Amino acid sequence: MHFSIPETEVRSGENGSTYVAYNIHVNGVLHCRVRYSQLLGLHEQIKKEYGNNVVPAFPPKKIFTLTPAEVEQRREQLEKYMQALRQDPLLGASETFNSFLRKAQQETQQIPTEEVQLEVHLSNGQKVTVNILTSDQTEDVLEAVATKLDLPDDLVGYFSLFLIQEGEHGNCTFVRKLQEFELPFVSVTSLHNPDYHIVLRKSYWDSAYDSDVMENRVGLNLLYAQTVSDIERGWILVNKDQHRQLKSLQEKGSKKEFIRLAQTLKYFGYIKFDPCITDFPEKGCHVIVSAGNNELSFHVKLPNNQMKEGSFKVTRMRCWRVTSSQVPVANGTANPCSSIKCDVKLELAFEYLMSKDRLQWVTITSPQAIMMSICLQSMVDELMVKKSGGSIKKQMQKRRLNGSIHRSNSQQAVKSPPLLDSPDTSREQVPKLSTKLSSVSLRGISASNSANDLSGNDFHGNYAFEGIGDDDL
Repeated sequence: MHFSIPETEVRSGENGSTYVAYNIHVNGVLHCRVRYSQLLGLHEQIKKEYGNNVVPAFPPKKIFTLTPAEVEQRREQLEKYMQALRQDPLLGASETFNSFLRKAQQETQQIPTEEVQLEVHLSNGQKVTVNILTSDQTEDVLEAVATKLDLPDDLVGYFSLFLIQEGEHGNCTFVRKLQEFELPFVSVTSLHNPDYHIVLRKSYWDSAYDSDVMENRVGLNLLYAQTVSDIERGWILVNKDQHRQLKSLQEKGSKKEFIRLAQTLKYFGYIKFDPCITDFPEKGCHVIVSAGNNELSFHVKLPNNQMKEGSFKVTRMRCWRVTSSQVPVANGTANPCSSIKCDVKLELAFEYLMSKDRLQWVTITSPQAIMMSICLQSMVDELMVKKSGGSIKKQMQKRRLNGSIHRSNSQQAVKSPPLLDSPDTSREQVPKLSTKLSSVSLRGISASNSANDLSGNDFHGNYAFEGIGDDDL
């Protein structure tokens, strides 16, 4: 996650006095607005819990009112402090830090704690309405959705909540995966834009985990709906023959076989990002990036309109970084961001082992740069878990034992009953998810649609740029 404090504000207090507020942005979006004293309180609490040797240095107090130059210096120092906290494996994952961020988010948006209904979308367009508190964190909401769907506890960890923006013609932009330090209801409602909503999607990359999910009826339905949706969007490439086979399996209701066939297709399980800019293989190239299968896949349009395809494996990335900068909407001032509106420019850069002895930096300029970084990190985390003999189920069990997933009695009281196949015959009957998903068709999917997107029938296997040979992997 990318933490920054790109700006400050002078605000009025309750007694009419003024104070400097520091706007904390997460992934380039305002998360909360806090005072220096609030961050100092957080620092003192963390120092008390973890000791002076663990906590990073905090900007000192000042006796007199700060000058503009001193405010700017403190802003930079607080930004580095927040980044250091988050990057520390112990402090960044602490409940003290995450709780502070959640409370600050709620206070900034001035949303009181109360019972509300929140709509969470499924891949097939169905909406699941859950009764929650506005102060419920991401894990609470995820559990509420799982309960409503009747998804078993041991499969909850296979799914996550994502914030997406709906575009034209069914397109969608993945903004971010909702984190443990935010309140989903506050995050989506504070945007004041109906195009943004929360969607439930699988959160793992290795398709071998699909077998675990498909053993459960609800898990199978969710995975099936996501697969159909990804095919319809053109995220998964399908030729005419494969389309016929998928259509036949769908008509037979053979969901497992449908998914297993889809697993053999290019870009199964990938997240596709909006068109953006890269400096590889040349500066200023337009590129479509997809993340999946422990790689970033590139489909590049060169300045001479030639098309190239390639992939970058995370196992060959030495490191990566995300940088943000303020870009003025209009020109003509030495310090434009202090007087006119600015846009945030985000870049993801990774150092890649092109050949045995050659490392090269590759840069992607995209509003989704942080989402790409999150995908890379989760791929690495998943590989490390597998290498150590762990699993998603073991991770989930550990988190439960550590108490990271919790719900008070009052929160339990507003949980909704399961949506699927309730054994309570006295309850009003609702449409089963399995029925809803069976109605999802492959309309709009054809070889020509795929060809217009990413080479369609000509896409055979994993391509690599010159200098990235299979022998090097």
